[in-house]
Amino acid sequence: MATQIKAAPKVGMVSLGCPKALVDSERILTKLRADGYGLSPDYAGADVVLVNTCGFLDSAKEESLEAIGEAIAENGRVIVTGCMGNEADVIRARFPDVLAITGAHQYEAVVSAVHEAAPPTRGAFVDLVPEGGLKLTPRHYSYLKISEGCNHSCAFCIIPSLRGKLASRRIDAVLREAEKLVAAGTKELLVISQDTSAYGVDTRHEPRAWQGRQVRAHMTDLARELGSLRTSEGIAPWVRLHYVYPYPHVDDVIPLMAEGYLTPYLDIPFQHAAPNVLKAMKRPANEAKVLERIRNWRSIAPDIAIRSSFVVGFPGETDADFQYLLDWLDEAQLDRVGAFRFEPVEGAQANDLPNPVPEEVKEERFQRIMEKTAAISAAKLAAKVGRNIPVIIDEIGDADEDGSVGATGRSQADAPEIDGHVYLRDVAPSLKAGDIVQVDIEDADEHDLFGVVA
Repeated sequence: MATQIKAAPKVGMVSLGCPKALVDSERILTKLRADGYGLSPDYAGADVVLVNTCGFLDSAKEESLEAIGEAIAENGRVIVTGCMGNEADVIRARFPDVLAITGAHQYEAVVSAVHEAAPPTRGAFVDLVPEGGLKLTPRHYSYLKISEGCNHSCAFCIIPSLRGKLASRRIDAVLREAEKLVAAGTKELLVISQDTSAYGVDTRHEPRAWQGRQVRAHMTDLARELGSLRTSEGIAPWVRLHYVYPYPHVDDVIPLMAEGYLTPYLDIPFQHAAPNVLKAMKRPANEAKVLERIRNWRSIAPDIAIRSSFVVGFPGETDADFQYLLDWLDEAQLDRVGAFRFEPVEGAQANDLPNPVPEEVKEERFQRIMEKTAAISAAKLAAKVGRNIPVIIDEIGDADEDGSVGATGRSQADAPEIDGHVYLRDVAPSLKAGDIVQVDIEDADEHDLFGVVA
């Protein structure tokens, strides 16, 4: 008699917020897939819907609440997790029919809630989980989370209250995950955390055995090991560092970029440059030394791209403070910049600071900083016209009326989702997502490059 296998319940997922939340979603889905659940791409086909929320800003909370409301309206069976899970009373007040609510990176609690809402179908007839786990990103790049939480107490941030203090993963576990991802087709590893530079501080950089030797849980050691991995074709993956605080030992990873272990890219959240504002933010305030270090980094790795984010309109920010920031940006010449208008967050210390900046002044400063940084970006990209650079392919376009095909990729100066693109013309039919090719740059605008495969 043929074995009858009961149809597996299906789970839908709405993932909001930062890449760290995306990694949480991938881990949850990987565990559920291993438990026999199917995945639904829409509300109609899901037995239960997970909404992984963001709770960093009030605007993000409202977006999360809207997503929960949509899931309830379209499906009705909803489990909430993520950063806003810490505000269960707020969620329940608006949506009393939510099945369960859990906080950030509470993987076991989420899975248990799904088991209760839609009991799994057990069976060992099919390998349900691909090598490297389930991913919500394209096959050729992967986020690699190395720690949870943060030990900082920045005045504008509530991340420590949402995700707790720094908790670093064992370095052998991180490297094992990276090795599996690369073996499964990952060409680019994006290292993420709340504070990548602090990796291993909480464990006193405890060493672990890895491939016959001891390796410390330290950003520099981790970067070197990740850069030593190889794809099945024998190619080193791009390794990109995100959320790097400019501690002194960051200087030690720059030579690794020059030596090819790391992609020459640093994502450093400077947040501001004016000493008065940095002090109010409870951030490191030695901005002059930072400029000196940036010059030194560029002397070691000339192609290094530095991305950062800045807050304008922080309480007490004066016209002079903002001009100081603009002048600092002129000197720093950062490659990629994101700017945000200050927004009060419930529970943040900054809410109690005096001298709030009027909304119209925030907007005017936001427009000025975006204009300034766009001009810097345009000049830096224009300097790349005529160069030959490596580009990773993200997407192949459809053929136009002449039969020619274009493609979209990224240079080593471009992280997915947040930075620019390289648009290619007349690519070969054999080109595919994940290929890394040499490109002759023909043109540029404020944020993107244009070229042809060499």
